[in-house]
Amino acid sequence: MDNTLTLSSSLGATTARAAAVAGEVPVGAVIVKDGQVIATGRNAPIGSHDPTAHAEIVALRAAAQSLSNYRLDGCEMYVTLEPCAMCVGAILHARLKRVVYAAPEPKTGAAGSVVNLFDSPMNHQTQVQCATDLGALCADFMPASSQLLQEFFASKRTSPVHPLRDDALRTPDARFENLPGYAFSPHYLSDLPALNGLRVHYVDEGSREARRTFLCLHGNPAWSYLYRKMIPIFSASGARVIAPDLVGFGKSDKPKKDSFHSFTWHRQCLLEFIERMDLQNVILVVQDWGGILGLTLPMASPERFKGLLVMNTTLACGDAPLSDGFKAWREMCAKKPDFDIAKLFSRGNPHISEAECAAYMAPFPDSGHRAATRAFPPMVPEFESSEGAAISRAARDFWRNDWQGQTFVAIGTQDPVLGERAMQSLAQQIRGCPKPLLLPHAGHFVQEHGQAIAQEATQWLR
Repeated sequence: MDNTLTLSSSLGATTARAAAVAGEVPVGAVIVKDGQVIATGRNAPIGSHDPTAHAEIVALRAAAQSLSNYRLDGCEMYVTLEPCAMCVGAILHARLKRVVYAAPEPKTGAAGSVVNLFDSPMNHQTQVQCATDLGALCADFMPASSQLLQEFFASKRTSPVHPLRDDALRTPDARFENLPGYAFSPHYLSDLPALNGLRVHYVDEGSREARRTFLCLHGNPAWSYLYRKMIPIFSASGARVIAPDLVGFGKSDKPKKDSFHSFTWHRQCLLEFIERMDLQNVILVVQDWGGILGLTLPMASPERFKGLLVMNTTLACGDAPLSDGFKAWREMCAKKPDFDIAKLFSRGNPHISEAECAAYMAPFPDSGHRAATRAFPPMVPEFESSEGAAISRAARDFWRNDWQGQTFVAIGTQDPVLGERAMQSLAQQIRGCPKPLLLPHAGHFVQEHGQAIAQEATQWLR
C-alpha cells in the first residue's frame, strides 16, 4: 500500500470511529489531491438532523471549500463503506478521479453490490475500486472497516430498544404497577423525527383492523390514566383505541428542562405520531391541552378524521382574553410548581378513590420529572403573536367552515376554568355541532365521569 493509501485508510478508520462514538453509523471518508489529504468527513445525519450528511457528502463539502471549487478534478476519495446512490450522484457531479471503498454494502451499495451507478453514460467517469481489488496491499483496510460496522450494529442489537437520552428522565416502571383500573399493555416508539430518540408511550387497545379509531389526548397534569374508564367502552364497541402520553407525562420520557417544551414541538410530535401509526377513520377525543393541541391537528390531514368528541377544553387563539379562572390556575402553578397532583384530582373528583388520585402522581416521583407540568401553563397562547395562536386561529376557521365529520360535546359544568360558558362558546365554533351533553357533577377532568360519556358517544359517533 503506498503512503497515500496508508494515510487515507488510517484517517478513514479514525473518522468512522468518531462517528460511532457520536452514535452514528461508523463511516468515514477522506479526500486526497496530489498525494495530500484535503478533507475528511464522518457520518452525521442524526446529530445534524440532515439526511444528506453521509460521510462522503460531508467530505465533498469540506473539499470544495478547501479548493474553492465545486469541481474536484484530480481528487480521490477513500471511504470505509460502499457509497449509496445519493453519494454516488454527488461524487459524479464533483468529478472525482477515483473512489476506493473498504467494505461492500449489500443492502444499499451503489458501486456494484446492488447497482453500479458509476457505470453510467454520464460525461464524467469516476474510477471505483473495492479494497479487495487492490490485493494484499489493502489487507488491513477492508477487515478493519467491516469489523467496526459489525461491532456497531451488534451493540445496537444488544442495547435497549429505546435508550434514554442524557437530557431526559424516565419514570421507573415500578411506579406504574397495580394502578387501579389501568391494566393496559404498554406500547412505545422513539423513531419520530421530532422526538430525536425520546420515548413515547401509548395505549393501543382493540383490533388494528377496526373500522374506526378513538384517539384520546390528555392534558396537564394528567396522562393516559385519565381515559381508563372510557377505553374499555370504546374498545367494546368494536373500535381501536389509542391513548398516547405526551412527552413529559405518564410513561413517556421527561426532558429535564422546562424550556424544552413548546406548543409547536408538541403539535409536531402528535402529527408525526398520527402519520407514523397511519391512523384512519379517527374519532378525535380531546380535553384540556389535548384540545388546545389536538383541535389544531385535523386540518393538517382532514381525510384521516371522521369524528370529534370534545370535553372541557378550548382553542387558544390569542385574540380574546384568557379567562380569570385560567389566569388564577396559571398563577397558582407559578407560585407552587410542585403542587400535589393527587390532591388536585381529589378536590375535583370526590367520588374517586385515594388510590386513583395517587395514580396521577405516579409519573412524577420528584420535581425533576415535572418540567412539563411547570412548562405547560405559560405555554397557552395569550396574545395574537403568541406561539400557537396563529395555527389555533386557522384551526378555528377549519372547524367553522370545513369540518365534515360528526361531533359530540360533553361538558363538566363544575369546571371553574373551562366550564359550560367556555364550552358552549367552543361548540358554536364547530360546524354542525349538536346540543352538548351536560354533566352537572363533573368538573374539569370530566373523564372521571367517562363511562356515561363514552356510552353516549359510541352511539352518536358512528
